Amino acid sequence: MNAPYLAELADGIFGYVQPDGGWCVSNSGVLTGGGEVALVDTLATAARTIALRTAVADLARGPVRTVVNTHFHGDHTFGNQFFPDATLVGHRRTRAEMLGAGLGLTRLWPDVDWGPIRVTPPTVVFDDQLTLHVGDREARLLHVGPAHTTTDVVVWLPEERVLFAGDVLMSGCTPFVLMGSLSGSLSAVADLARLGAEKVLCGHGPVAGPEVFEENLDYLRWLRDTAEDGWRAGLPPLELARRTELGRFRELRDPERLVANLHRAYAELDGAPPGAELDVVAAFGELTAFAGGRPPACYA
Repeated sequence: MNAPYLAELADGIFGYVQPDGGWCVSNSGVLTGGGEVALVDTLATAARTIALRTAVADLARGPVRTVVNTHFHGDHTFGNQFFPDATLVGHRRTRAEMLGAGLGLTRLWPDVDWGPIRVTPPTVVFDDQLTLHVGDREARLLHVGPAHTTTDVVVWLPEERVLFAGDVLMSGCTPFVLMGSLSGSLSAVADLARLGAEKVLCGHGPVAGPEVFEENLDYLRWLRDTAEDGWRAGLPPLELARRTELGRFRELRDPERLVANLHRAYAELDGAPPGAELDVVAAFGELTAFAGGRPPACYA
């Protein structure tokens, strides 16, 4: 894996990018202004988050006063504890889902050196939107779920035209909607495209431009159409995945997510509302079977 790096997206706005963006190798946003710093997401392991903290300190733009969590998954939240002086902000459901999930993510990849992590949920929560000021800089926190999860928050900087999208958008990686909604993702991505972002930091993968919206929509539409055909034919998700030619999506990281995504698509075709709870463990088991019988590689 290549080393993480800071990419300046606008004056005083950075993406902390972790190549190559696979399972649990996520990105963080850095907003500076007025002698202070706000982060968008922490990272999966103690070591990776401490490296992030060091990189931010080296910018010498001030202390980290705020951490925004884009959703509840551990690769975006397990590092919260390493910013003890920061106010933690997230959607109301993010707090509840973090407390409910605990450290369950670590059991999927027990060989990862997670370090001394503990669940540290947001202390400031909101429902629809919240405005954050970092010095004179305005950041709008928008709840757009259910999409990747039911808890998704994006951070939109209207003046700088920069969007921190969390896992609602993926850059060079396969979208993942098992714990959210396929129909909701289609709506959320289309809505976000209308904001007019010029730079986008997705939850995983390199910095992107406006093309990332159509790239994600292309996959999601293909997933919808594939699922509809398989559902009508009575094929279970795993069997359908094994019969499906990935074509242009083969080059995306983590293509095995198709199986889990089909479970969400089938649930909605069966009439389940967006974000309805599914058996995540069972779906991940089928994803593992599709990947050859072992959990997909995680380099966190």
